[in-house]
Amino acid sequence: MELLQLFFFYLVAFVAVVSGFCVISCKNPINSAISLVMTFFCLAIFYVMLHAPFMAAVQIMVYAGAIMVLIIFVMMLLNQGSEVIARYRHAVTGAFIFAIVMLVQIVVILKDGGVSGPVGPINGDVVQSVGHVELIGKAMFTDFLLPFEIASILLLVAIVGAVVLAKREV
Repeated sequence: MELLQLFFFYLVAFVAVVSGFCVISCKNPINSAISLVMTFFCLAIFYVMLHAPFMAAVQIMVYAGAIMVLIIFVMMLLNQGSEVIARYRHAVTGAFIFAIVMLVQIVVILKDGGVSGPVGPINGDVVQSVGHVELIGKAMFTDFLLPFEIASILLLVAIVGAVVLAKREV
């Protein structure tokens, strides 16, 4: 059974890397967005493999659903043709070089670093007895209530700003 799980992990990791590469290399922005959705689904599969089903569901609903709809809406709203894409071809090369540098840094950190144990009062036994969702909800609405509300206000301001900018163009 362990060998099958390892094979499945490598298969999903390969699909995630290929779709991530397609995000930065596709000429059509809609194809890039679809590749990004595939990358988000692969990340959700990784969450399921780590026994975090709530995070997988949030990953699919928030990122693969809402954020991608917003990104595609902005692409359709801006309606930039291929002439704009051709002007920014050097940005893809710069992003590729930046990604290679970041990959090298991550490999060095992972090679030289070590794994630390859990820090704090929440360990695996507490998660098993209380549950993932309850612990996340309790932390979100007690310890992190102010940052949660600030993030929601910032998102509301961004949406209102996008509507105002879109109405000015129309």
